[in-house]
Amino acid sequence: MITLLSPSKTLNENPDLITKEYSIPEFLDRSAVLVEKLREFSPSGMGKLMDINPKLSEINVERYLKWKLPFDTTNSDRALLMFKGEVFNGLKAGTLNEDDLFYAQDHVRILSGLYGILKPLDLMQPYRLEMGTRIDFDHWKDLYDFWGDLITDKINDEMESQKDKVLLNLASDEYFKSVDESRINARILKCQFKEEREGKLKFITIYGKKARGLMTRFIIQNKIDNAEDLRGFDLDGYHYNDEHSTDDTWMFSRLSE
Repeated sequence: MITLLSPSKTLNENPDLITKEYSIPEFLDRSAVLVEKLREFSPSGMGKLMDINPKLSEINVERYLKWKLPFDTTNSDRALLMFKGEVFNGLKAGTLNEDDLFYAQDHVRILSGLYGILKPLDLMQPYRLEMGTRIDFDHWKDLYDFWGDLITDKINDEMESQKDKVLLNLASDEYFKSVDESRINARILKCQFKEEREGKLKFITIYGKKARGLMTRFIIQNKIDNAEDLRGFDLDGYHYNDEHSTDDTWMFSRLSE
């Protein structure tokens, strides 16, 4: 089973060292093509491209100017430890042990606008580039077009070594669009997380995102490689809701305060 996550916009650029082990992203040559294009943007142009304020624009212009190959531990750090948005607040990668990280390395993948797809221990230099960004250059109309079949093919390659041929989608719609579902050689399973309020189920974005991280932590720490075992997920009061689940979309809910 492979679990897919979205990246976060916020980063921890100086994470604690849990392991000395690392890997190199598969598609750095493609990332370099994007970086060269992004270096053409002025701060104001970067702001318009990414819909961000002037301060963030300056930060990201500087990031792309500093971005360089080859990646090593003096200029990069491990992807899973650098992301720190709501999903990763739930995952709390900085509190995992080395064995947990090694398990994640084999079973968790992070989709990325700049890197395509990342393993948890892949070295990463700081960036911001959402998959839905409308960057149009050469013959590519957007990032989905730029990455094409590369992400899907990579997932299929790695699925061959998995015991349970399941792709667990915990990514956002924006990022999962980079995967061609029709070509995935596995069952695609999606999990939803909702709050029970006054007899109704409601999706609350901040809680839903954190729950995706909690589910990923549950998978990593319990070394789950059989999708059926996901029904036992019970962190932060969530439980499997059979009534509102389907074969390919499983619902987890909890009573809201």
